[in-house]
Amino acid sequence: METGTYVKQIRILLADDHNVMRKGLRLLLESQAEFTVVAEAADGRQAVAKAEETKPDVAVLDIAMPNLSGIEAAQRIISQCPQTAVVILSMHSDESYVLRALKAGAKGYLLKDSAEGDLIEAIRTVCQGKTFFSPEISKMLVEDYIREIRTRGVDDSYDLLTSREREILQLSAEGKSNKEIAASLNLSLYTVETHRRNLQEKLGLHSPAELILYAVRKGVIS
Repeated sequence: METGTYVKQIRILLADDHNVMRKGLRLLLESQAEFTVVAEAADGRQAVAKAEETKPDVAVLDIAMPNLSGIEAAQRIISQCPQTAVVILSMHSDESYVLRALKAGAKGYLLKDSAEGDLIEAIRTVCQGKTFFSPEISKMLVEDYIREIRTRGVDDSYDLLTSREREILQLSAEGKSNKEIAASLNLSLYTVETHRRNLQEKLGLHSPAELILYAVRKGVIS
């Protein structure tokens, strides 16, 4: 007699003020056996309340919602439900929006027109503690960075990093904590913290969000 394989359910909150978009995304998500949409919200305030009530694994938030924006809602949800990973859906592909989403604590940033193709993979990725961006976003960030380097005629500061610092940059950008990095590289926590501080100084990065964005721009993570 065969025993069925147990698939861990991923519980999802879906927030978008457009009913048609929300219904379409719900159908898409529920086509996956391991996804369950546990709540829906039509604005940012409702999204925060539903997140507190249901404690989802992932909250998918439209960036432009009435009463409270997706960015503000993300910040509140993450502070109240730190175990919830947030994916932002947006019409905007410019870097300032991506940085604001990352600073709010979002793990994923998708362009709405590619949500159908990317949302399933994005949810699985953020559930593993990693970040996910629409391929168009990653491509745009890399191209912008190359253009900026050429225009300003500056040297690429990435070349200043030691191989160990590059390794720590990648692991940090993938969402691993200093403690996890120390364990995987067999280093002391103090050594990892020192390397991380040094690489952030060399690159002029001041926050984890900027570090992730830099890693995407450099193609260190996609």
